[in-house]
Amino acid sequence: MAVTFPTDLEIARQAKLVPMPQIAERMGIAPDLLEPYGHDVAKIKLEAIEALAGRPKAKYVVVSAITPTPLGEGKTTTTVGLGQALSHIGRSATVAIRQPSMGPTFGIKGGAAGGGYSQVVPMERLNLHLTGDMHAITAAHNLLAAMIDNQIHHHETLVDRDSVTWRRVLDVSDRVLRNVIVGLGTREDGVIRQTGFDITAASEVMTVLALTTSLKDMRQRLGRIVIGNTTSGKPISAEELHAAGAMTVILRDAIKPNLLQTLENTPVLVHAGPFGNIATGNSSVIADLIGIHTGEFLVTEAGFGADMGAERFFNIKCRASGLSPDAAVVVATVRALKVHSGRYRVVAGRPLPREMLAENPDDVWAGADNLRKQVENIKLHGVTPVVAINAFPGDHASEQAAVREIADEIGVRSAVCHNFAEGGRGATDLAEAVAEAAEEPSSFQFLYPSSATLREKIETIATKVYGASAVEYYPPAAEQLDSYERNGFGNLSVCIAKTHLSISSDPKLKGAPKGWKLPVREVRASVGAGFVYPICGDMRTMPGLPSSPNAVRIDIDDKGEIIGLS
Repeated sequence: MAVTFPTDLEIARQAKLVPMPQIAERMGIAPDLLEPYGHDVAKIKLEAIEALAGRPKAKYVVVSAITPTPLGEGKTTTTVGLGQALSHIGRSATVAIRQPSMGPTFGIKGGAAGGGYSQVVPMERLNLHLTGDMHAITAAHNLLAAMIDNQIHHHETLVDRDSVTWRRVLDVSDRVLRNVIVGLGTREDGVIRQTGFDITAASEVMTVLALTTSLKDMRQRLGRIVIGNTTSGKPISAEELHAAGAMTVILRDAIKPNLLQTLENTPVLVHAGPFGNIATGNSSVIADLIGIHTGEFLVTEAGFGADMGAERFFNIKCRASGLSPDAAVVVATVRALKVHSGRYRVVAGRPLPREMLAENPDDVWAGADNLRKQVENIKLHGVTPVVAINAFPGDHASEQAAVREIADEIGVRSAVCHNFAEGGRGATDLAEAVAEAAEEPSSFQFLYPSSATLREKIETIATKVYGASAVEYYPPAAEQLDSYERNGFGNLSVCIAKTHLSISSDPKLKGAPKGWKLPVREVRASVGAGFVYPICGDMRTMPGLPSSPNAVRIDIDDKGEIIGLS
C-alpha cells in the first residue's frame, strides 16, 4: 500500500514555533530592534544594520539551479533545507528569501515557502498578505501612475502621454488587464490613452525596494524612476512629478525586512520579491546587510537558473550591497536533466510522462550539458559551486549517481538532498560540502565593469553566460540604447529579460545550445533600480490564470482555518 505523504499545510501546522524575540536573540538582534506582527512574525528595524556592523561576517552562500522545468526544481526547499542542515552539523545559519506573489499562489505554481519538512512558517501568512509589503508596493506604484495621469489631465504640455511607460500593478494574475484603455467617459474622467497592468512583482518599485541600502537611498532611487518623456523629448522622472516623497512615505514600513522561522526554528529573513524574468529575482539587499552579521552562514536564493538569478545576484545585487559570495549551490534534479536530454516534454499542471519515470541514467547523461554550463556560469564569477541533487520520490538511485558522476567529471562537490522528506538531517551532506567550499579562497569578480557601454555589457552576458554566438539588435532597440547612452544611463547594469526555460532566448531549446543569436527587440530602463533591461522574446509581465487555478482548491473551514493552500 502506498504511503500518503502529508501536505505542506498539514506539516506546517505541526510546527512548534519559537517566539520571535528568541529567534532574534539567536541572531544577536536585541528586542528593541523588533516590531512584532502577531506572535509568529516580526519586522526588523533598519537600525539593526548599524547595531550589528561590528560582529563577524557570515559566509555568504547563494542557491541557484540548472535551467528549471515548468514544475520548478525545489530551489526554495533546498535553500531552507540547507539552512536547517547547517545547524545539524553545528553551524549557525540565517536564511534569506523573497516574499511570494499571490499571483502564482492562486494561479499555477502555488506558494513559495519551501516544501515538506523544509518550509518557512507560518506558511499561510508568508504566501498571503504577510505584513502588507506587497500592498504598500502596489499602492506606491499606483500613486505614481495616478499622478502621471493627473499631470496629463491638468498640464498636458509637460508629459508626452504617448511616451508614458509606467503602467499600473496588481498582485493578482489577470490576463484581461494586460492591455486597457483609461480615461473613458467625460472630460473630467481624464485623458483617454492606452496602458495596462503588470503584476506587482514586476514593478520597478519592487526592485527598488530589493536593491536599496537605506531609507535615504530608497528615496533617491524612487525619485530617479523614469516614466516617459516630456513633450520636448527629454526623460521625465518621478522626482519631477513630485511623487517620490509620497511614495517613500507609503513604503516607510515595507523597507523593514520580515523575520520568520523554518520548521526547525532556523531564522528566515523574507523581504521583497522582484520578478525573475525582467528584474533581479533576488531578495533584498537590506535583509542581507542584516543577515550577514547574524551567524556563521547566510544562505540566500536567486531566481530561476544560474544564467538568470545568479548572474543578476553577482552583477547587480552584489554591486549594490558591496557583499561578496563565498560559495554557490546549483540545484539539479533528475527530471530536469531528463528534460534537457530533449526526449521529453513537461508541462506545468500535467503529470510527468510515464516513460520519463522509468529508470534510465543515459537520459540523465544526455541532459548533462545544461548542468555543466550552469556550473561554468558560477565559476565565471570566481565563486566555488556545489551541486545539490534534490531528490524526488520517483528518482532512481542509479540516476542520482549519474548526476554525481557528472559533477565529479567537472570537478565540483555534490550531494543528494532528502530534506523535503527528512528536514535538515536529510541535507547534512550538502551542508558539509558547502561549508568546505566556503572555506576556499574566494576570487569573486563582476562579469563587466560599470564603465563598459550598454552594448558591451549585453554582449558579454549573451556570449559568456548564455553561450550565444552574437547579439542581433532590432532597429528600435539600437535607437533606445543610443538614447540611453546620450541621456547618461550608460553606467547602469544590464538585466536581460528572457525566458527562464532555456539558457537561450528560445524556451524550446534545451541543454546548452550553441550557434544562436540573442535577439534584442526592445530595451527599457529601470533607472531607479539601476539597470536597463533588453527584452529578448515575448515577456509576460501580467500572468494569466490556468484552466484550473489553485484558487479553486483554496477555501476556509468552519473553524476559520485555511484549506487547500500548497
